[in-house]
Amino acid sequence: MKRITFYLDFISPYAYLAFEKLPQALQGLSYAVDYRPILFAGLLKHHGQLGPAEIAPKRDWTYRQVLWLAHSNGIAMQMPAAHPFNPLALLRLALACGENGFANRYVCETLFRHVWRGGADASDAQRFEAVKAALNPARDPASDPVKAELKANTEEAIARGLFGVPAYAVDEKLFWGFDALPMLRGYLEADPWFAQGDWDAAAQRPGAPRRGPA
Repeated sequence: MKRITFYLDFISPYAYLAFEKLPQALQGLSYAVDYRPILFAGLLKHHGQLGPAEIAPKRDWTYRQVLWLAHSNGIAMQMPAAHPFNPLALLRLALACGENGFANRYVCETLFRHVWRGGADASDAQRFEAVKAALNPARDPASDPVKAELKANTEEAIARGLFGVPAYAVDEKLFWGFDALPMLRGYLEADPWFAQGDWDAAAQRPGAPRRGPA
């Protein structure tokens, strides 16, 4: 049985879609999933990138596309009242409900749906207190150990080569994005493509020189 590490941040609509779709996408296979919350903004900072919502035309396209993907895949989804928002409290709450840097599927489902269903404000203080009470975390989400777990998770993700969410790690391979779920399934089914060398060869191609000032 393969073990998948699912890296997520509740701010990401693609992570929500992938989370909802995963059981159907991998139906019939033998696998286990560890859900590891990380701070997507930490990946962006490390790689010197802007988030999709920080580029106005890309922001508009992202919101249109994710709503279409939800519609076409039969996933209930409404944009939160404001996006992007600060996801730190939700990430820490997820970790406070778990241990060793992981959260269980029920907790992640509750928090994803807190953000991506109903169209409410994902960072509203009263709503946060309500979902916190419902989940009844074993630890204080604002405690130093929980904060340290989130930082460690994010640093581990960067060291592993992650650049975005959702990402799925299996063996020594990383898969990124909602649209990578069929590829992930192919790997778990031992599709012969993965033994033909293209996976490794793709990372060996020489790149163009880095762009300088115009």
